[in-house]
Amino acid sequence: MIRTTRAILLASCILGSSAPVFAQSAPATAATPATDEADTGAKGGLDEIIVTARKREESVQSVPVAVTAISEKMIVQRDITSIEKIAAATPNLNVGRASNGSGAQLTLRGIGSSSTSIGIEQSVATVVDGAYYGQGRIIEEGFFDLKRVEVLKGPQALFFGKNATAGVISLTTNDPGSEREFIAKAGYEFKSRQYQGEFVASGPLTDTLGVRLAVRGSKMDGGFYDNVSVNRTYTTVDIQDLLNGRAVTPVGHTATPATAKAPGEDEILARLTVKFTPTERLTMTVKGAFDYNKVNNSSWNYVAFNCGLASGLSQLSGYKCASDFVTHQNNFPADIAASFPNSQSDGSLYNRYRSWAINGNVTYDLGDVKLTSVTNYNTNNNRWACACDFQSTDASSWATENSTWRAFSEEMRLQTAFDGPINLMIGGLYQKTKRDFAQNIMLGGLSNSAAAPQNNYVATSKTSFTDGKTAAVFGQVTWKVVPTVEFAAGVRYTHETKTSFFTQPYNNPGLTFIFRDKLDPDGLGVINSKQVFNDWSPEVTLTWKPIDHVLVYGAYKTAYKSGGFSNGGINSKFSMTPLADLTFNPEKARGFEMGIKTTLADNQLRLNFAAFSYKYKDLQVDFFNSPIFAFQTLTADAKTQGAELEFEFAPRAADGLNLHGSINYTKARYTSFAQAPCYAGQTIAEGCTFVSAISARQNLNGKPLSVAPEWTGAMGVGYDTAVGSGYKFGMNADARYSSSYLASGFGNPSSRQGSYVTLDAGLRFGAEDDNWQIAVIGKNLTNKFIVTGDVDGPSTGGGTGTAAGVRADQLGFGNLPRTVQVQVTKRF
Repeated sequence: MIRTTRAILLASCILGSSAPVFAQSAPATAATPATDEADTGAKGGLDEIIVTARKREESVQSVPVAVTAISEKMIVQRDITSIEKIAAATPNLNVGRASNGSGAQLTLRGIGSSSTSIGIEQSVATVVDGAYYGQGRIIEEGFFDLKRVEVLKGPQALFFGKNATAGVISLTTNDPGSEREFIAKAGYEFKSRQYQGEFVASGPLTDTLGVRLAVRGSKMDGGFYDNVSVNRTYTTVDIQDLLNGRAVTPVGHTATPATAKAPGEDEILARLTVKFTPTERLTMTVKGAFDYNKVNNSSWNYVAFNCGLASGLSQLSGYKCASDFVTHQNNFPADIAASFPNSQSDGSLYNRYRSWAINGNVTYDLGDVKLTSVTNYNTNNNRWACACDFQSTDASSWATENSTWRAFSEEMRLQTAFDGPINLMIGGLYQKTKRDFAQNIMLGGLSNSAAAPQNNYVATSKTSFTDGKTAAVFGQVTWKVVPTVEFAAGVRYTHETKTSFFTQPYNNPGLTFIFRDKLDPDGLGVINSKQVFNDWSPEVTLTWKPIDHVLVYGAYKTAYKSGGFSNGGINSKFSMTPLADLTFNPEKARGFEMGIKTTLADNQLRLNFAAFSYKYKDLQVDFFNSPIFAFQTLTADAKTQGAELEFEFAPRAADGLNLHGSINYTKARYTSFAQAPCYAGQTIAEGCTFVSAISARQNLNGKPLSVAPEWTGAMGVGYDTAVGSGYKFGMNADARYSSSYLASGFGNPSSRQGSYVTLDAGLRFGAEDDNWQIAVIGKNLTNKFIVTGDVDGPSTGGGTGTAAGVRADQLGFGNLPRTVQVQVTKRF
């Protein structure tokens, strides 16, 4: 029955592809002026989609890259305003929201980066208006007023630099247009009781100067997840009583349940764009952006979806484990929170993210030669208070964190467009980064009356930083061998240095047998690291256009993601190699891709196919080694291969109708991970070999990577039509399918996410000239709970490498439940 159901779902998707090149007919606006192609699309047929996959504007059908492009119209219709919502519209892209570490796990074509290390940059790079944002905390950013979204699949080192070993999510925000434009939008989402407001004011101030201001705010009176818990009593004893032989007096502290409805988000976003075009050749654009959001629980989407006990009950909280939108977490005890670093005075959990960015783009077009400069400075600060067992009990642990990231970058490019057969692209990049990190952890039921007041209940604290510098040069030569054949070869050279520091400045005296501090007598309590990385990443592409509207291409690509330092790691006395625990090697990719892009049936049908095979060396995989109480970033070799088919059909006989879909096959497996650590509770019969009291190993060669479904697909329909006199009606429905996969990177069968189908849909009615519109937008209408990453439940599981192992509870990063919002838009 399961195979039959899967066959039916795949058959329904076989006509389609990877959240396709959405390009429904759209009216011209000041930001997107009408073109001949748009006029053709308005009478039926496909619109042309422009992408920047090679850092210049080209039709998506003319670039030798597998791209999922989402048009501005579809962005608005589906309310695509975050990285998570982009993933929901792209079948082989998955995003898992994590509370700590890097903050996210982005996975494309089965390749992604662990969420538990803040030092790991994502294998799926994010680029906003030409500038690189590689940190997982990009998931906290809200994106709106977008011109287009592009998901570039596979290694993208040449044009997008380091840290794009799996692909790139490229976002382009709107610029001011030649006409004045005022847009007001208000919305309400029923599940979370979220109010939303958005305002855009745009237009010219003079013939050469334009300004666009976009502001968005939202407030939740409820949430997406239910937190169910009871009061817990956290009992402490003063370590000074134990050290001095005094009578021990246990003290109970009440930890109340965290907010019942999470995340209760408050958010405000703003972007100011100034565009100056003093001549037809010179364009200067400056964008300043601000983002603030705060939620009432940093781990609001952590769900115990599968537990190790046969009873199905949590080994900590006693609640039944289930794949639903329910968590069980408690606040800090309020009397402890009053003095605990970075906690809220009432002990409530939270995550507060704040970012600023300024982006300057200068283009000087000399006709045959174009010079481009992109200058960017961005900084963000993230603070949280976490119930860090993610299932609260009387013996829980809590933590707080305060981390800041700063990055400055300058990239310059020169591209030629000569009439002759040879053209060039050369450029250079400089980037300087700094991360400051501080964390305080409470566990073990210990206090210390002799410590400074802020450390009274701290078990261990961490202080760390990493300063990074990157210099890169890159270039490409394009040779039009004959009018229908083009050969391109390029390479990027990257030189990086990272200087890092880590120490645990305070440890409760009762825990110094676990944690080293800066005064530790073995001299390993302060870790200093200087890492230097050098890389050459070549790329070769051959393109053939046998006839009009058909492109055949093949490419050999490589990519590089820098090694680094795990600022949030642990310096454990059970490990004699703390520097090795905290540092990790670069990740590299190389392989082949081929494809064919076609536009058929008088510009009514777009049909694209791609096949790929890539090998990854030193894929970065983070692991918590519980016997030595240390995080370790391990490296493994892997291979991913597959094929993707996508289509879009806009018949002229049915003006306004658009059908689109995709089917994707990906096989992502470890090729060299023979000494991988066992998952918690893995037994001898399950392939775990006991090595020592601090080590148990398994062979993961040939086993699947984390969040790597073999089959994904999509099917969608959109329709817009005039009704009555001066009115317009529209609808869209989009289904997304995924086969099952393991959320764990270590082969834990308890982490399996079953196959699923989600459905998004929308209805719209308004003025034919788009002067006003009312819309209803539904997401995940099947209300499917989906795990897009997981961790072993802390303090659960045991007996690893023995015959009587008990698996840890699996804590999954869950998605959003069914949401329905009403949205009203007015243009002035």
